[in-house]
Amino acid sequence: MSKRRVLFLCNANSARSLMGEVLLRHMAGDEFETFSAGSEPDEPNAYTLEALQKQGLSTSGLESKSLERFKGEHFDFVIVLCDKEKQACYEWEGEATETFYWDIRDPRLIAKPDAYEQALQEIRRRLQLWLPLHTS
Repeated sequence: MSKRRVLFLCNANSARSLMGEVLLRHMAGDEFETFSAGSEPDEPNAYTLEALQKQGLSTSGLESKSLERFKGEHFDFVIVLCDKEKQACYEWEGEATETFYWDIRDPRLIAKPDAYEQALQEIRRRLQLWLPLHTS
């Protein structure tokens, strides 16, 4: 059976969506092929990489990608991690069997030292709830 494809979206593809991509690959990479993209791609944030590495998660080859890169592609699941106020990352032009909207605050905009760790834990909790419903 081929792996199902999951695309994580956020604004800059420098924090939340990269976290989702890495976490799902770590948690269920045998069942899912994971990708991430942003509406205004930047580069992987140093605090994002640090938060992932503290959890023992590989950041090798991680890069920020544009929504354009996946235009017209089909994914089984698209998980949008934007704040409700920031709608730009909802503009992806592709196909998804199912789309989920998880309102995760952008850690780049939170002036707390543990904002990235908190975002990572929130995404992990949501994936722990999501996975049993979407794995075989």
